[in-house]
Amino acid sequence: MNDPSHLAATLALILLVLALMVLCNIYLTRRTEREHPARGLFVMVGGVRLHYLDVGQGPPVVLLHGNLVTAEDYLQSGVLERIAERHRVIAFDRPGYGYSDRPHGVLWTAARQAELLHQALVQIGVVRPVVVGHSWGTLVALKMALNHQEDVAGLVLLAGYYTPTPRLDVLLATPPAIPLIGGLLRYTLSPLMGWALLPLTLKAMFSPLAVSPRLKRGYPYFFLVRPSQIRAESQDGAIMVPTVMRMHDRYRELRLPIFVMAGTEDKVVSHKRHAVWFHEQLPASHLQLVPGAGHMVHYAAPERVAEAVERIEAEAPVGTRATLEAEARPGMAPRPMGEREPLARPAPPGRDRA
Repeated sequence: MNDPSHLAATLALILLVLALMVLCNIYLTRRTEREHPARGLFVMVGGVRLHYLDVGQGPPVVLLHGNLVTAEDYLQSGVLERIAERHRVIAFDRPGYGYSDRPHGVLWTAARQAELLHQALVQIGVVRPVVVGHSWGTLVALKMALNHQEDVAGLVLLAGYYTPTPRLDVLLATPPAIPLIGGLLRYTLSPLMGWALLPLTLKAMFSPLAVSPRLKRGYPYFFLVRPSQIRAESQDGAIMVPTVMRMHDRYRELRLPIFVMAGTEDKVVSHKRHAVWFHEQLPASHLQLVPGAGHMVHYAAPERVAEAVERIEAEAPVGTRATLEAEARPGMAPRPMGEREPLARPAPPGRDRA
C-alpha cells in the first residue's frame, strides 16, 4: 500500500488530470470570449482597464451590476434601453467582471471599487449622475454616495443587502478567494462546477419567475464562470458581510434622493430584513416592493426602474439638474439596441474602443 512507485504514479495521474482541466478551462475561456467579444469602450484609470457601455443622451445615469453577471445584465433586462430613451447611460463592468481588470495584490472592497469608478466617471466627463445599483452593486453605489455625496445626484437601489445577516452562500463562495488554493480551484474545479450549477443558481435568483429568455440568449453560460470572474465573484462574496458591518451605521449621513426597490419573493435577500429596514433608517427615501418578483427585480419590472430614475432625477437639487443638463452631450441621439456596435460612443482621445 505504501509502495513509492504506486504513490508516484497516483500523484502523476492527479497532476495530469489537473493540467488537463487547466488547459480545458483556458481553452473554453478564450473560445467564449471570441464568441462574446466586448461591445463597449475601455478607459484606463490608475492602471486599471475598465470596460463600459455608453448609450443615449441627456442627464447621466450610471448602472452598477451585482455578483455573477456583468454590465450587460442591464441590457438583457431591458433597463438600459428604457433609461437611454431620455438619459445618457453608462453601465460598467465592475473590476474583475466582464472585460474589466481586477489587479492582484489589492483587496477590492466596495469602497475601492467606488473610488475607481468615481475616478472613471470624472475621466469620461460624467457629472453628478443618478447611480443605480443592483444586489452587490448597491454596496458600491452606497459607498460612492457616502464618500462623494456632492458628486451623486441620487440613488436607485435594487434588491440590496444593507445590514449584516447570516449568509450561508458566503461560506460556499469563499474557497476560490483563498490565496494559492483559490487559484488552483479557479482553473480546475470551480469553472466546471459553476457551469454545471449555473442553471440552478439563476433559477434561485429569478424565482418564483422563470429565468429570462433574453439572459439565456445573451450570455454564454461559461462566460459567467471564467476563472477571472470567479475570482471577483468569490472575493466580493467573502467581504460582503464585513462591508455592510462597516457601512450600515453611516446610512443616515445620506442627504440625497434615494429610491429603494425589492421583490416580495426574493429568495436571495429578504426584502423585509433589508429593503424595508433600510427605508426605515431613511424615512425620506422611497420604497417600492414589487409583488411576485424575486432577486432579479429589474427583469420583472424594468419600466419601474426607469420610472424610479426619472423620479430621483426630478428630485435632485435644482443646481444638480442644471449641471446634468449642461453636461449632456448635444447631438448624440439614442442608439438602436439590436446591434452590438452602436452600444458604444465613438472613443474620444484617451479612451479605446473595445
